[in-house]
Amino acid sequence: MTTFHGTFDHTLDAKNRLTVPAKFRSTLAGTVFLVKGAEPCLSVYPAETYETMARAALAPMNPLSTQKREFSRLFYANAMEIELDGAGRIMLPPRFMERAGITTREVVVAGAGACLELWDRATWESYDTDLTQRAPDLTASLGHPA
Repeated sequence: MTTFHGTFDHTLDAKNRLTVPAKFRSTLAGTVFLVKGAEPCLSVYPAETYETMARAALAPMNPLSTQKREFSRLFYANAMEIELDGAGRIMLPPRFMERAGITTREVVVAGAGACLELWDRATWESYDTDLTQRAPDLTASLGHPA
């Protein structure tokens, strides 16, 4: 499994297509999942990674429970199968962009381990500043010195 690293500034084209950073195109060749994130961002997962993650999260739940139905909706209704086009681009649907707060063509592509995250640039800059300030507390909460 590939781990996605790095932060890249990108601009969407007039059709709201994002050019995926070249170093990740081979990993994301074929089907990928565009997913509405828990934070104000979109996630791009290799298909196998997303399917494995969703199955693992849902497997221990009672198949008749309300909780499983709700989590199934969370995982599947908020994900869309897409493919990179010949130029290594993905199209961002308006409702996905709206959910992520992407209101301009300026986006940040951030590596997040198992996926790439797509953020509105201003939102990312604010979030990244906050995350950096909280880093000592986050590492301390894991038992590591800051």
